[in-house]
Amino acid sequence: MGRGRVELKRIENKINRQVTFSKRRNGLLKKAYELSVLCDAEVALIIFSTRGKLYEFGSAGTAKTLERYQRSCFTPQDNTLERETQSWYHEVNKLKAKYESLQRTQRHLLGEDLGPLSVKELQNLEKQLEAALALARQRKTQIMIEQMEELRRKERQLGELNRQLKLKLEAEGQSLKTIQGLWNSGAAGTSNYSLHPSQSNPMDCEVEPVLQIGYHHYVQAEGSPFPKSMAGDGGGETNFIPGWVL
Repeated sequence: MGRGRVELKRIENKINRQVTFSKRRNGLLKKAYELSVLCDAEVALIIFSTRGKLYEFGSAGTAKTLERYQRSCFTPQDNTLERETQSWYHEVNKLKAKYESLQRTQRHLLGEDLGPLSVKELQNLEKQLEAALALARQRKTQIMIEQMEELRRKERQLGELNRQLKLKLEAEGQSLKTIQGLWNSGAAGTSNYSLHPSQSNPMDCEVEPVLQIGYHHYVQAEGSPFPKSMAGDGGGETNFIPGWVL
């Protein structure tokens, strides 16, 4: 019958834990020895118990194997770090030199520190300034053309808006003239029905007539039998009623 699988977890029983540690420690040391002998490998094994006791095995000596391990693992990293540091140092120096060169070029373009320059360098600087000036003028012309095109576009939009407003105003004026004509024709139609002079005011018909006796506004007619001397000082009109004069 096969051996059952042991669950890998901490053994709670102290005695059983110590027995298991001793058995497996011895087996591990035996396997390390066999590996070093069979495969001609340099093997080093270090074990510390729970009480701090050291158990070790080294086919070529534990200290020698550990020294070899340090040379193999840490020295290449140190060399790599040193190489990277030197590379960064050179990169910083290159960037610093380039920055100083750009600063000198900027001062030269601004017309400063021109004394150390030779005639050829001054000619090159002049060519650079002329090229830069030509590019600036070209860019300026392009911007002005774009602005003119934008203004023309706005002008066309405003012209179209003005034309639409003018058409709308003309249409409203035509409608106003039509309404005015209809109003005038209606007023002319109502004017054909004129009132009698005595009825010029429609409210007069509602006033009751008043009987006047003994006085009328009288104007002497031509060929009247009454003399003008009876008309008073002013002559012409009289306030006497016919039939009352003897």
